[in-house]
Amino acid sequence: MHHRSSRNRIAILFSAMALIAGCGGGQAKKEKTIATSFYPMYLATANIAAGVPGVKVVNITRPFTGCLHDYQLTTEEVKTLSGADVFVVNGGGMESFLDKVVSQLPALRVIDASEGLTLLAGENGETNPHVWVSVTGAMGQVRNIAKGLAEADSANAAAYRRNSDAYLARLDSLRERMLEGTKDLKSRDIITFHEAFPYFARELGLNVVAVIQREPGTAPSPQELAGTVKLVKSKKIRALFAEPQYPAKEAEAIARETGARVYILDPVSTGPMDDLDFYIKSMDADLITLKRALGEQQRLGGQ
Repeated sequence: MHHRSSRNRIAILFSAMALIAGCGGGQAKKEKTIATSFYPMYLATANIAAGVPGVKVVNITRPFTGCLHDYQLTTEEVKTLSGADVFVVNGGGMESFLDKVVSQLPALRVIDASEGLTLLAGENGETNPHVWVSVTGAMGQVRNIAKGLAEADSANAAAYRRNSDAYLARLDSLRERMLEGTKDLKSRDIITFHEAFPYFARELGLNVVAVIQREPGTAPSPQELAGTVKLVKSKKIRALFAEPQYPAKEAEAIARETGARVYILDPVSTGPMDDLDFYIKSMDADLITLKRALGEQQRLGGQ
């Protein structure tokens, strides 16, 4: 099978990289490398490590990879990871490749950003890993990452704590804006593109009444689409939420059948590497979209 041969190649590369790393002699490292699994972890970690001397943050996957559902590391990503001192992961089942990384690179220190956080149930008995989409969840992850970095790099512990405290204060202000901005909404039923928004919805008191694609990249069956259309009509839902990372054709098809409108909510799973404020900017934009969409839904007599 293709997946098996791919896994074998990656295992061989891990072994080769470990051997090369072990032959490096006694030469001291000039720079500490913190690797992150995907964009949300990069944003949080880069804010915590900003300006810390001798520390570099690298994201092992491309910034527009998005969520790592069933993702397999490429050989180049394995090579990057093998040179890291610390690996920051989302956890909660997001990184399906994590067990292999731990077994092949036992010296690599892994920081699980979701450790100790309350995780919601997802599909097929698994947990929902989209913790960062809730600002409270993102704040919990920032605390975990900062704690892990301070333990892994005690020389820079004070800098990590100082940066994380400053970032947490900004996130707390964002959370207050979002709670204040949505508290008077009467219409609270939403239909989202995939399972990225349960934490977001829980925090803001919204009801996710349907999900268009249970698995990103897997189109819903005609029966599932028909069921969603029926639900939209029965609940008089006027707002469907797609994501910028995926095509919106199913949402648009439902909109054509029901008269609903399609809006974009960004779970911030992708974005620019050079804008450390992108999470806050995106959530502020999501708040504007949410208020406009649900305000319109309320005006038209929806739930």
